[in-house]
Amino acid sequence: MAQEPLDTLVIHPGALGDVLQAVPALEALGRLGHRLTFAGQPRLGELLQGSGLVLAATPFESFGLDALFADLPVPDCLASRLTRFRRVVSWFGAREPDYVERLGALVPEVIVAPPVPDDDSPLTVWEHLVETLSPWDVARPAELHSLATTERWRIAARTALMALGVDESRPLLIAHPGAGARWKQAPVARFAKALERMVAGAGFEIVVHQGPADAQAVDALVTALGIPAHRYLEPTLTELAGALALAQAYLGSDSGVSHLAACVGTSSVILYPPETLRRWAPWAPSAVALGVGSEGDLS
Repeated sequence: MAQEPLDTLVIHPGALGDVLQAVPALEALGRLGHRLTFAGQPRLGELLQGSGLVLAATPFESFGLDALFADLPVPDCLASRLTRFRRVVSWFGAREPDYVERLGALVPEVIVAPPVPDDDSPLTVWEHLVETLSPWDVARPAELHSLATTERWRIAARTALMALGVDESRPLLIAHPGAGARWKQAPVARFAKALERMVAGAGFEIVVHQGPADAQAVDALVTALGIPAHRYLEPTLTELAGALALAQAYLGSDSGVSHLAACVGTSSVILYPPETLRRWAPWAPSAVALGVGSEGDLS
């Protein structure tokens, strides 16, 4: 008799880089027969579902999990949503005993764990997330695979890049100098020098990605560069994934975009502040993580 599928809910409301650190753990669950539903940010759910890593996605905010923190009866609608799953892994709420207890009362098998390891842990974030699944006999994958992108995403990216005037006959390098916090951004002079070294003599077309909060960082980089570059303004996340998959190389600071570049298998150099290098280094073998001091020296 065939084994009954394991319908498993994965709860992770974190940002892009946080969630992409969970890709090896999600892949390991899938290999064991878990049919995954992801509850998190909608655009991240679209990315994971489109890649084939999860079967379904639902917005974290509309799931109603906040009711598990209240000292009130669990609403019937939330109970019915949760009880259709045989297992739940929640990288959220680990320090809230009421949440853990009430979730466990609704679902047969539950793992609730923090999304990052303790400060004294030797594990990276992605290793920690895999380790949290050990009660279900999930082991660290022997081989790590890139996140798949769809043809539709790549076509959208190719169309956008052509509209910028990017020459498709030349190799493509995408750079992203921004980060979620200013202290995570590599110093602009160091970033520009690293970029110029990467493209020297290689004939790269340079595209600088600019997200909603990156205008200042991109302005500074474009001003510092001694070579021309195209600005790529605020694509959707799936289009950006397609563009990164088309690129031959990537350079970025410690950011979710950098984790995405590494995840889709692009040859990447990521410049980290020393404080985050060990813990947040990407899991993808296509990426090289380098520590950069406050004055721009490699550490």
